[in-house]
Amino acid sequence: MMRRPPAREDSSRCPFHSGGSHMGPQDRPTRHGRESFFIEGEGVVGQPADAGDGLTPRAGVTARSGVALRAAPTFRFSRIGPKGKKLPDPLLRGVAEAMTRGANRDDNIPAGFTYLGQFVDHDLTFDKTLVAFGDQVSPADLAQGRSPTLDLDSLYGAGPLDPVSSEFYEADKARLKVGKTTKIGSDIARVGFDVPRVGTGNAAAKRTAKIPDLRNDENLAVAQHHAAMIRFHNRVVATLGAGVPAAEKFERARRRVVLHYQWMLKTDYLPRVCEGSVVTDVFTAGRKVVEPGADPFSMPRMPVEFSIGAFRLGHSMVRESYAWNAVFPSGAGALELLFTFSGTSGDLGGDPTLPSNWIADWRRLYRFAQIGRPDLKPPRGEFNVARRLDTRLVDPLSVLPIGSFGGVQGDAFTIRANLAFRNLVRAGMVRLASGQQMAALLRSKGVPVTTLTKAQLRDGSGGADLSGLTTAQLDAFLADTPLWFYCLREAELNGGRLTGVGARIVVETFHRAIEASVHSIVRSPEFRPDLGAVAGRFRMADLLLFSFEGKENLLAPLGD
Repeated sequence: MMRRPPAREDSSRCPFHSGGSHMGPQDRPTRHGRESFFIEGEGVVGQPADAGDGLTPRAGVTARSGVALRAAPTFRFSRIGPKGKKLPDPLLRGVAEAMTRGANRDDNIPAGFTYLGQFVDHDLTFDKTLVAFGDQVSPADLAQGRSPTLDLDSLYGAGPLDPVSSEFYEADKARLKVGKTTKIGSDIARVGFDVPRVGTGNAAAKRTAKIPDLRNDENLAVAQHHAAMIRFHNRVVATLGAGVPAAEKFERARRRVVLHYQWMLKTDYLPRVCEGSVVTDVFTAGRKVVEPGADPFSMPRMPVEFSIGAFRLGHSMVRESYAWNAVFPSGAGALELLFTFSGTSGDLGGDPTLPSNWIADWRRLYRFAQIGRPDLKPPRGEFNVARRLDTRLVDPLSVLPIGSFGGVQGDAFTIRANLAFRNLVRAGMVRLASGQQMAALLRSKGVPVTTLTKAQLRDGSGGADLSGLTTAQLDAFLADTPLWFYCLREAELNGGRLTGVGARIVVETFHRAIEASVHSIVRSPEFRPDLGAVAGRFRMADLLLFSFEGKENLLAPLGD
């Protein structure tokens, strides 16, 4: 029996930054996007008091948990560039419609990296320090929340000894709890293929994921990545020798996991989405704009130019459908269904845990032949690649369900539900620097970037067609191009990889986040991975191969 429910009003959600935010159990985040930003030295920017922004949460609008959107705590950001202009909404509407008109082309990046990027984003961007709107916050206050570092606190929480986070761990306080799928038809319930869930209370509560960051259950693809990371940690624990005291196993395992994870991001993820030469330069010569010269042990801040601009690259990579597994092949894994079969955006098809027929086939999402396992190939024509990094988004992202951004019924199927429009307007809310301003800033810091010409920004290379704008609108847009669009246009003109402004912001932010982590490959340059099939190499496919014991029946339990 295949669980495939009819479409629901709120059954899908954009993979990154879709809209309003609220807090869930134990202050765990459940929404990815936000309307307000606490920028150090400026206070809250883009708060509900702002008028005419096109995105302001309306009085009385509440999130699905019943918590008022405007009551949500704000995350702390820094601004590395100058303030930019807020372009008129009618102009941004025209650009957004151009960006979501027609599908973008396929790339050769395995589609799994789309959702690995989302998992990483959740590792970077959450802080639960409580502060009222408009209040100032000190660096000491910042340290109380989850850190914008790449240390997997979205997986570990505050560790097994913390009273709240202890619920994520087994009794040995070393291993993380795993989930169990729901038996479907002749299939079986499978242990370790879903995130752990509460399993008590009413039907909705039973589906709540027992993980530190509920955003990692907002779609099936990122939830399966989280479940795989749980397996990774537990496999590392299992490799520790009998001589390691029980009280030390968790910390030893976490250090090994985090260092391998960071190595994978540096050597596998970043070079796939960014110009390789930029990755090499930053990790060799250091940063120029993101907290250059910072104390490596100090708490980093999250550049608003990264979070609202450059790292929204994942929107362009999303497919409208996937060849998900043997039960849902050849595009049957529609994007809408990936949200339905999650606990935050959907209802898991009505089951208390993930139905067994929706377990990911990792062979369809990552290329294991590239790490020496050609036997781990999906059937011909069943491999998923990401959409090309460019200025186009797939059509489903033009009509976000209102439940994904805390809207009201009148917002449904309007421009307010268009993801591209929301991104562009949100940048204006915080007066984000334009692409041209950031290019000038980088050059002033000695980074050799070239500002895109107006012709390049206008015409691109197979991306958004801006011919529908009026002459006045086009002139204004090309003079002060929103950073997100600018970075995607750079990638589009670079064969689908971030370069110039976009690559520099993303790579430097990653570098700073790794440097400041408790366990850091930047501060431990002697580290070399040893868990992959080849010593000194550790790609995402290596991580999965190790986590699933190199067995095809675990990487693809539903077969071909």
